[in-house]
Amino acid sequence: MVDSTAVSTSFPLGSHRVRFAGATNIGRKREHNEDSIALPTSIRLAIVADGMGGHASGDVASRLAVDTVSDYFESTAEQQPLTWPYKVDTEERAEINRMTQGVMLANLEIWEKAQQVGGRMGTTIVGLYFLDDRVIVGHVGDSRCYRLRDGELVQITEDHSLMNDYIRMKRMTAEEAANWPHKNVVVRALGMKESVAVDIHAEKPQVGDVYILCSDGLTGMLTDDQIAVMVSTERELDQCVEKLIDAANDAGGVDNISVILARVEAG
Repeated sequence: MVDSTAVSTSFPLGSHRVRFAGATNIGRKREHNEDSIALPTSIRLAIVADGMGGHASGDVASRLAVDTVSDYFESTAEQQPLTWPYKVDTEERAEINRMTQGVMLANLEIWEKAQQVGGRMGTTIVGLYFLDDRVIVGHVGDSRCYRLRDGELVQITEDHSLMNDYIRMKRMTAEEAANWPHKNVVVRALGMKESVAVDIHAEKPQVGDVYILCSDGLTGMLTDDQIAVMVSTERELDQCVEKLIDAANDAGGVDNISVILARVEAG
């Protein structure tokens, strides 16, 4: 995907509003941008995908993931999502299934595309979807979703990476991980297998919350504390996106950088 410039847009959210801004950047070391993003147009859905497998494969995979999930949400906007064999008794459960099915469909599309071309391709994905009083996060891979609330930054997603697996198994400390040469190896991504497990998180957002979707081109260059300070101190979302990307580039810009911010505002 080509580089983009952050533009802020907002949508009704029950008695409040949610404002989005996002952009993607090639960084300073890569020849191509294999990240893809989707900002809301008619549906309160935002997506970041980080492609893998070389320029032709990675770019195709991330774009296919973003387009497939976006198209799925658009096509099911006016109908009850297919939920069999799940028991659905709440709107939230139905929308969780919708997120899960959209991502699983994207995985299958990428898997089948790879079989057609006789190569390997994959992508991470993290999606953020707002209901009127709930927010749903779906993700596969090591692209992340954070929430900034009252100055505290919390990572909502858990990286599907080899490094994180080692940390969870207590085979590596966080300090050792900082200099580990294989920190970018993912153990779960779209397109790796014919089916995929999708991690889901749902919660009630509060006025003032800022949700951050990003590829590891941001988190590999900036610490969580640096991200928290920048998002806390810059009120204009589009400018904040640009400042985060500039800071990642100033720190080395070794990978493509994609950032989407979503802030819950009083109505």
